[in-house]
Amino acid sequence: MNGERGFSALMKSQSDDRSPSAFARAPRSRWRAIIAIPLAFVAAASFGFVAFLAQLRNTETRPEQHADGIVVLTGGSSRVSDAMELLAAGYGKRLLISGVHPTSRASDISRSVQESQALFTCCVDLDRSAVSTRSNASETRRWAHERGFKSLIVVTSNYHMPRAVLELSHAMPDVTLIPYAVVGERWRDEPWWSNGATFRLVLSEYVKYVAAGARAKLADLGIDLGLEFADQPAVPQRPTTAQAN
Repeated sequence: MNGERGFSALMKSQSDDRSPSAFARAPRSRWRAIIAIPLAFVAAASFGFVAFLAQLRNTETRPEQHADGIVVLTGGSSRVSDAMELLAAGYGKRLLISGVHPTSRASDISRSVQESQALFTCCVDLDRSAVSTRSNASETRRWAHERGFKSLIVVTSNYHMPRAVLELSHAMPDVTLIPYAVVGERWRDEPWWSNGATFRLVLSEYVKYVAAGARAKLADLGIDLGLEFADQPAVPQRPTTAQAN
C-alpha cells in the first residue's frame, strides 16, 4: 500500500508540473529576459553617454605644464591657430599638424597664421597621411618617437578630445598626453542639446568613441578587427587647411 501511495504521489507531482500554470510561467520568464536585456543595454549606454559628456570641457584653459611637442588634429575651426598660439608661447618645441589634406600647400596654412610666419617655417611639421583619428594617432606616434618626445599637448575640439586621447594613448602609452580642448562658438553660445546639428554631432562622436574603445580593448587581446571610422568623405572638396576628424 505504501508503495502505491508513493507511486500516486509521484504521478501527481508530474501532473502538477504539466499544469497550465507551470507552462504559463515559462513564457513569462522568457519575456522578462527579453525585456531586461534591452533595458540593461539602454541603461549602460545612458551611463556611458553621461560619462562621455563629463569629459567635454566648456571653456578653453591653457595647459598647466609645457611639453616636448604639440600636435593638432585638424578639422575644427581655430584648432590650428590655437595650436600656433601655444607654440608661440613656448608650450612645446615643435608642432605637428596632423591630417593636412594632400592638395593643401604649406603656404595655404601659413597664410591663416600670418602673425606666426617665421615660427611656422622653423618649427611646424605637416602630416598629410592621416585621414582618421586612428591614423592621426599612428602618424603622431611616428613623429614623436623620431624626435624622442615623451610628452605632447593635444589640440582638438572638445567633443573630439575623448576619442583623440583614447586613440593616441593606445598608440603610444609611453608618451604623456596633455589635452587642450578647443571650444567652438556654437558650443559657447547655446547648450549642445538645444541645437539639432550639435546634438547629432555629439551623439555621433559618442558612438565613435565607444567603437574606438572596444576596438582598442580587442587589439590588446590580439584581435584586430580592422574597423575604423573615416573622418573624411571619400571624395572631399579641397579645404583651406585640412581634413575633418
